Amino acid sequence: MTEIQMISNIRHPNLVELIGCCIEGSNRILVYEYMENNSLATSLLGSKGKHIVMDWSTRAAICLGTATGLAFLHEEVEPPIVHRDIKASNILLDGNLKPKIGDFGLAKLFPDNVTHVTTRVAGTVGYLAPEYALLGQLTKKADVYSFGVLLLEIISGRSSSKAAFGVDLLVLVEWVWKLRKEERLMDLVDPEVNQYPEDEVMRFIKVALFCTQAAAHQRPTMKQVLEMLSKNVNLNEKALTEPGVYRSHTSQHFGGSSDETSSSQKKKGKQSVYSPATSIQFDSNQSVTQMLPR
Repeated sequence: MTEIQMISNIRHPNLVELIGCCIEGSNRILVYEYMENNSLATSLLGSKGKHIVMDWSTRAAICLGTATGLAFLHEEVEPPIVHRDIKASNILLDGNLKPKIGDFGLAKLFPDNVTHVTTRVAGTVGYLAPEYALLGQLTKKADVYSFGVLLLEIISGRSSSKAAFGVDLLVLVEWVWKLRKEERLMDLVDPEVNQYPEDEVMRFIKVALFCTQAAAHQRPTMKQVLEMLSKNVNLNEKALTEPGVYRSHTSQHFGGSSDETSSSQKKKGKQSVYSPATSIQFDSNQSVTQMLPR
């Protein structure tokens, strides 16, 4: 009830408005504003009957709008909110195809004085950050990972949770990493998109790969993600590491190692500080800015 009350008081153009809720016996119902074009899962990734043709500018606007909403939850709301279930079916579209993040049924308030919250794993396979799926360690970076997967879905028009890719039946992030090694990243783009600015699309793909790195501390914050998506910047690919992948059942692995610290209060002398060996760098307006994921 505390979390629902907090969420109900939040207003943002890229968040679906929570109108009401029901908690009676075993009934748990959340009521949101009506969104005319359903969700990305239906309109972009769904069956032909409900499919909406989206050009690149529409897809890019959906990516930016979703990133703006998530950055708001992580950086501007007090206390911050981790959504925990960012996926195509929870990105709803209004009559103008403007994206709004919906379904806060799994959302967690995330106080600034902890490094992570250890909690029951909830979410959707295909979008789950490895450290969260395997260890139950929840941070804002779990949302960042899910957003990275969503970016790849919007660019490719393919579902990460319903399809396997290539002869090796790879998950989406693995397939994209393989395309990168083969210098074929543009093969990811949905054939339905006829015209697009190649440099911008390539930047979006690389941002998605930064978001899905195995080590949570190497992923950017949503504020950084929004900046990288909205500005014509050059990303430092040398800082990019292999994606982390969670598989349900027996085949589980990371694309790299993670050294997340345990949850602890930020007391003097005991504050957890990440010192990643790599960083994200980009050029903007002839100046060079170094971005260090926190």
